[in-house]
Order: sequence, then structure tokens, then C-alpha cells
Amino acid sequence: MPSALEAKLRAHVERIYPHEDAAALAERIAAAFYEASTVRRRSRIPGNTLWSQKDAFVITYADSMVDGEHVPLDLLNDFLLRRLSETTTGVHILPFFPWTSDDGFAITDYRAVDSRFGDWHHITRIAGEFKLMADLVLNHVSSQGQWFSEYRQGKAPYDKFFIEASPEDDLSAVVRPRTSPLLREVETANGKRHVWCTFSHDQVDLNFANPEVLIEFLRIMRSYIDHGVRVIRLDAVAFIWKEIGTNCIHLPETHEIVRLMRTLCDFATEPVILITETNVPNAENLSYFGNRNEAHAIYNFPLPPLVVHAMLAGTARHLNTWQMAMPPAQLGCAYFNFVASHDGIGLRPAEGLLSEEEITQTIEAIERFGGRVSYRRMADGSEKPYEINTTLFDAFKGTIDWQGPGDGLEEDGYQVDRLVTSQTIMLALEGIPALYIHAMLGTPNDHERMVKTGHRRSINRHQWDYPSLNEVLGDPSTPQAKAFDRICKTIAVRARQPAFHPNATQFTLQLGDRIFGFWRQSLDRDQSIFALHNVSAETVELPVMSLNLIGHDEWHDLLSGQTISRNEKTLTLGPYQCAWITNRAR
Repeated sequence: MPSALEAKLRAHVERIYPHEDAAALAERIAAAFYEASTVRRRSRIPGNTLWSQKDAFVITYADSMVDGEHVPLDLLNDFLLRRLSETTTGVHILPFFPWTSDDGFAITDYRAVDSRFGDWHHITRIAGEFKLMADLVLNHVSSQGQWFSEYRQGKAPYDKFFIEASPEDDLSAVVRPRTSPLLREVETANGKRHVWCTFSHDQVDLNFANPEVLIEFLRIMRSYIDHGVRVIRLDAVAFIWKEIGTNCIHLPETHEIVRLMRTLCDFATEPVILITETNVPNAENLSYFGNRNEAHAIYNFPLPPLVVHAMLAGTARHLNTWQMAMPPAQLGCAYFNFVASHDGIGLRPAEGLLSEEEITQTIEAIERFGGRVSYRRMADGSEKPYEINTTLFDAFKGTIDWQGPGDGLEEDGYQVDRLVTSQTIMLALEGIPALYIHAMLGTPNDHERMVKTGHRRSINRHQWDYPSLNEVLGDPSTPQAKAFDRICKTIAVRARQPAFHPNATQFTLQLGDRIFGFWRQSLDRDQSIFALHNVSAETVELPVMSLNLIGHDEWHDLLSGQTISRNEKTLTLGPYQCAWITNRAR
């Protein structure tokens, strides 16, 4: 082991496990993650070379497409190669391991591919064509898996893999993302025990205070990398360290474990990117960049609720205020931008950014469009909205002012436009864009699936019949084909623009409440882009001089092809129209 790596690992161990033999544990950690040939003699130099403007990810379940004949991963591979190989460079396949609940996030075996989806051959084949992102579900495992079964039987090492507590303990400060009781009573070989369950009683929390748990997950990380995974998503990482009497979120040991994983990745031969998934208020989320020594990328969680509110309310005021206060990502780090995901529209990241009244208005509007709401339990026992469950397409059926069928108002015909504009905003912002498959496809709410599973999140986890999907996308008159085609063309335009590098300079423009606008400049300062997005159903006229189109360059709108003359007095943006105005069209 290189001396620099050994020194860093020992420092991490001393902070996480001060009572352990740091030298011996550091050796075991290195052995769990590396083979001799996979250790770099020097750590990877921090920089912005792990990504570029060409990168865009699609987020999907392994079985988002089925046909009753082929394994779903074969269909996914066909879809990716046929329809996205020219636009997206990465794919996040949500948990594809054997599982028992939460659509994959209650895992029974981290080292197997669920046979309903395919096998490792199918995974590595996709990894050979795209940057593959996979979930490392750290916080919990399925209560029906081998680990928990061995725990209940008192068998080592799993007898110390889970967190036990007493109903008499003061757990009132614990931050919860759900409403179910925190503790679950189970029978074990040693009598009744109460185990910690942050998310559900089928998802039992692991005990990272036991270094054997950490070492086992490092072995799992290595197996992912060996199968071609190059981006590792640390699921629910904020909750992994517990200490009774605290809020059990973002504890110092949690951050130190992320730093340890970053060190291991920086010394790995393979270029591995760590992404933290922390659905929390903005300041807490930003902390996972650390001092350029934690996550390479963090999910930009405030973006979905702010974009959705902007599109429904017709104002970019909060988007503008938030973006002006957002720091640029540090060297070697990037934001991971998304507007839709397999979960709902998280509301915790909107805390302090939207008022309670604005959140309520957004919830009520989307409920009128067929959406649902999930809640979390507060310390005083009350419940508070945690996320809105809906597809992005149906969230944009109307606006806050539209009360729904039967009130004398009709849908305004801008549903596809709102969807496309939301994705265009994300594609232009500083960071790496990630597009949820059902947002790209304009998938409607799946109420039938939601009723069948009994889970609100299933409304946004539709399974397309693959032949039917191809028919829908082959008919240019369908809203799905319109949305998919426009979004793919926009991704392709973005990929050619150096000013859209994930770390290119960005400044927020003050162009009124209806326009979310910002200026991007390439790292070599050769290209500038004024990215303008009308979030309202009104036509907006902007003075061209407000854009400060300096110099003698010709300026072009990358999206419409229109030439913008400095002699023109106004630039007109129709309802939900976007313009990417540049001096160097690619």
C-alpha cells in the first residue's frame, strides 16, 4: 500500500473508530477495496476532468420496460442503444438486486442481479456502452435477507450488524423521513430485541459503529467496480451513523466515512465518481462536498421543488433568489442536477426557499392533477408533507390557478411545453444533468400501479409495455413523442457547447420574475451563452440591451436557430419558450 494512502486511511480510522488499532484496520480496509494491481501510487489529482458538457444521465429502473418475453435489462439495453446512444452518456439503473420492498431499496443480496431483470452479463454489457451508475444502499437491508436472518439466530458476524435500542431510550430528536415507528420488536435467539428502522420495518438499519459493516460494504463497492460500475450513489448516506440523544443525521462519523470512501476512489486505477443522496435542506446538502474531499457530486435537491413551483406559479422569483446564493461547485466537484426522479418531489429542500403557503399551493394544485403526498413524522408526533408523488408530466397539467375539470376552466395546452422547459432549465444549469426516464417519456400518473402496490411512490414508477412504447414514440402526434423528441434534441445541442461544461462559469441574470436566466462562460472563456427560460404562460419581451451582447460577434439562439442582432430592441419569448443565445454556435 502506498505510504500516502496508508497515512490517509489511518487518519480516517482514528476519527471513526478511535478505540480500534488504526494501522491494522487501515490494512484491512485497503485489502477489502483493492487488489494490488488496482492501487494508484499517487492519488488522482483533483480537477474537473471526470465529466464534460457531453455528459447526461438517464435514470431508470431495470424493468421500466417489459414485454413478457425478453428479460427487462435486454429491453433497456435496446432502448438505450436505439434511442439514447447519441444523446446520453450515462445511465443510473436503480437497484437491480434481489429485494423485498420499496421497489429495490430493501436488498436481500448485494452481490446478485435479480433474476427477474437479467444477470451480471446484462449489467456489464450496458456498462460497456454507458457510464453505469449503481446504488450502494448503505443505511439498511431487507428484514427478509440472509444478514438479518443470521442476526436473529445470533450467528456471527451478523449478530453485531444491526442497531438495537430500547423503547425507553430518548429518541425524540431523531430525524425521520417516514411516519412508521422507529423501532421494531423482533424475536431473536437472545430474546426479544428492538431494532432501528429509519425507513420501514422491512428496512433494518445497519450498525456502522461496527467496522465489520464498513469493510463488508467496501468489498461490495469493489465488486460493483469490477462489474463496470463507474458512478456509485450513496443512498440515504446521511442516516448511517446513530448516537442516541442526537438527531442521528449528518453526524461527524458519517462525513468521515464518506471521506474514507473518497480517498479509496482517488487512489483507484478506475475513474470512480461518488455521489451522495441527501434529501435535506440546501445547507445540509452542500456539506457533503466537504473540503473537496467528500462527494465528487451531490444531488441538487432544491431544484425540483423550485422548478415545479416556478412552472405552476408562473414566477422565477425564488429560482433567481436561490441561484444567486448558490456557490459554484469546488474544483473536482459538481452538482448532479435533476427535476424528476423515481421518488417524489422532495419538500424538505424547499424549506426556507418557499413559504409554507407556496408549498401548500403547489401541493393542492398537483393533488388536483391526480398526484399524492407522503408525510414524515416530526419530533412532537405531528406529520408534515415530505414529498409530492406524481409524474412530472402530470404535475404540469395546469397551473396553480387552474382548479381542474368541472370548474369552467380547460387545460391550457401547455403541458408538454412546461415539461420540456423544466428539463431545458436543468440542462443549462451548472452541473451534470440527470433525466428520469418517465420525465423524458412524458409518462402519465400510474394510479393503477399505486393502488396495486399500496405505495404512493408507485404512481411515478410505471412499467411501459415495450412494443406499445415504441408505437407511441413512433407517432409524432402523441405528447410522449413530442416531449421525448424535443428533450433529446436539446440534450444534443447542449453536448456541443463548451459553455455548458458542468463547471463552466455561471452568473444569474435579473430579467424579471417570469424569466429564469443565467449566463454561462466556457472554461477557456471563448464561448458565452445567455440561457433564458420563460416559466409563465405569458409572452415576455426583453430589451436586447439587457443581455449586454458585447463585442462584434454574431449571436445565435441555439434552440431556434434565430440570429440575434445587437441592433434589435427586443427579444420576444412566448409562453414557456427557452432561448440559449451564444456568440459561438457549435
